[in-house]
Amino acid sequence: MNFYFAKPYHSWERGANKNTNGLIRQYFPKGSSFENISNEDVARIQDILNNRPRKKLNFFTPNEFLSLDLSNQKVAFVT
Repeated sequence: MNFYFAKPYHSWERGANKNTNGLIRQYFPKGSSFENISNEDVARIQDILNNRPRKKLNFFTPNEFLSLDLSNQKVAFVT
């Protein structure tokens, strides 16, 4: 399996990461103190985001997408 790493200061190479950070920032604004955020708060936001439909996943939620049987599906890349 090949691994690719984004170059420093090349945020356009990390689209999914930047998008996810933006979604998380809706709940924990920049500058928030994580001393006041409980594990339960993090788990609640994780659950909300993992049950949010995504266009990239054909409007399935990440949880729904992971439960699909994709064994007979073709993929865009093969190693």
